[in-house]
Parts: sequence; structure tokens; C-alpha cells
Amino acid sequence: MLSSFDEPRVEHGHDLDKFVQIGSLTKALTGTVLTSLASAGMLQLDDPVEQFIPAPAHTGITLRHLAEHTSGLPRVPPGLHRRDPYASFDIAALDALIQRLDSLTTSAPGQTEEYSNLGYAVLGAALCAASGASYEDLLQEHVLAPLGVAEVMSDPPPDLRLCRRGMLGRPRRPWTMDGAILPAGGLWATPRAAAQVMTALLVDRKLGEPAPSWQTAGPLLWHNGATRDASVFTGAMPDGTWIFVHRLSGQAEATDKLAINLLKQASTTSPH
Repeated sequence: MLSSFDEPRVEHGHDLDKFVQIGSLTKALTGTVLTSLASAGMLQLDDPVEQFIPAPAHTGITLRHLAEHTSGLPRVPPGLHRRDPYASFDIAALDALIQRLDSLTTSAPGQTEEYSNLGYAVLGAALCAASGASYEDLLQEHVLAPLGVAEVMSDPPPDLRLCRRGMLGRPRRPWTMDGAILPAGGLWATPRAAAQVMTALLVDRKLGEPAPSWQTAGPLLWHNGATRDASVFTGAMPDGTWIFVHRLSGQAEATDKLAINLLKQASTTSPH
């Protein structure tokens, strides 16, 4: 755990400088790429998705809808497997879904909010098409380099990864998330680097107003993420109080609860 109100806490073999899966916290970085490209005039948030990728005409889905989870697309792509769900979800699989995007929606765009990993995979593809760059290059140019952060990537060296261990003490194999799902939840980061990115975006506002990817709960801006064996919660209050919690457990609700309780305790003892 890293925060603005306590010393770093490292337990159960954790390491602030080893790479961990950050799951859907990736979405906040993808959204930041979106707003950066918009600021550069390369696109607009309300551009239709078919302007950039070969989706059916007149889907009504915009880049903003994808970023805000109001596209009407389902939570996950169809046909995922249980053991390693995104291993087969490669660019070809995403391209096939994009061509029939209008048949996948469960509601009209802009009407309801439904959290969608598929939506962020589509958003990532649109950003790459609009810029002519890979997702990793976009992330580097528009987020990591401006913030001076290096320890965020899609495929860190195996010896620098921190993974949950199985019954015999061996590291468990993490989910494969470096294909089409990468912009939705495939990044790895050291906890120290992830906290640095979060505070730069939410507290110091070094890249402008926070992207529409961030979730809100009253005054709190936050995002979480989870894979099978890892979960994360991060958030910041308007007064600059912030927290980042990562656990080697896929039980996201427990991670969220821990982080929120620590934030509440900090707010009750704060002189502000």
C-alpha cells in the first residue's frame, strides 16, 4: 500500500519495485491517451468509432461512449475460455467482432452505463488506427514519457514479475492479456510507478483534467482492476489525499473495501 497519509506498507512477500498486473487500472491510462490525442487535434471525443475502424456505419457509438462505458457493448467479448480467458482474443478476433459491432450491443449508445472490457479493446483499436501507432507507443508518447515514468509495460521480464504462488510455492501463470485486450486491462507496473502515475493524473493534474475513464463516488476519483490472481484499487480526494493498494489476490471487493476504509480513516484524522 502506498498513500499520502502513511508510510508504504509491504506484506506477504510484496515488493514495491517488482511488476504486478494492474488489470483494469489500464483503462485510466488508455483514457488518458484518448484525451491527449484529442488535445493534439488528432480526433475528437465525440467522433464515431467507424471513422477509424471498419465497424458498421451508423452504430451511434462514439469514442466518448467507449471511454465512459455507455457504448451498449457487453462486459466481455463472446466466446472466452475459463482458464485463460483472453489468450485467444487476438487482433484477428477483435477485428471480426468490430465488423459486426452493431449486433453486439445490448442497448442504444449513450443510454445506460455497462462496464465493458470489450469497449476498451475497441477504443484501443480506434486510437491505434487514428494515430498509426501501436498501443505501447501511444502509451509511451502520451502518458509515460511526459510523466517521466518507465516501469509500466505490457510484457515485463519474467524475473521482475511478482505473481501469486500456488500450492507448491511455484509462481502461478498469469492470464495472457497482451493481445487485443491490452488497452482494457493488460498492463503491468511496479506499485511505486503505478502510484506515481495516479498522483500525477489525479492530484497534480500534470496532463490536464482527468480522463473520462476514471470512476466517481462523491468527491472521490477512483479506479480498480482485477485479474485471476491480482487486484488493485487507487483513488484520490480533492484535498490531495490518495491511496494505491495492490494485493496478490483476485478478490477485488476485498481490495476495494480495504482501500476505501483506509481512506475513510485518513479523512477522519486529517486536520483538513
